[in-house]
Amino acid sequence: MNNEQETGELVEDKKGIGEVRIASDVVAVIAGLAANEVEGVYSMAGNITNELIGKLGRKNMSKGVKVLLNEGIVRVDIAVNMKYGYSIPKVSKQVQEKVSQQIENMTGLVVPEVNVRIAGVNLGNE
Repeated sequence: MNNEQETGELVEDKKGIGEVRIASDVVAVIAGLAANEVEGVYSMAGNITNELIGKLGRKNMSKGVKVLLNEGIVRVDIAVNMKYGYSIPKVSKQVQEKVSQQIENMTGLVVPEVNVRIAGVNLGNE
């Protein structure tokens, strides 16, 4: 049986005076914000529903991010739109490093895997 969960919460600390729970949505937002900080990333890519919500003015910072939690281990799948003229391998590597680093720093969770999918390229004339 696979214990991975795509949604829900992860109990992080049971030793103190209580327990800390981190929602997978929080981890997804951290990943989305971190990816957007990388130079060369134009925007996050998401499904059509997220795209429509974004055009209506509501920002979804976890758009294009899928998080799998399994006993303190986080796997992230992230889809981004790149700016034209940037190196895809270089920007992808920076996204992987930034996302992993931010999640580990903010939550203490281990992030051994960040998969980046380039969903599109923005030509800069929008």
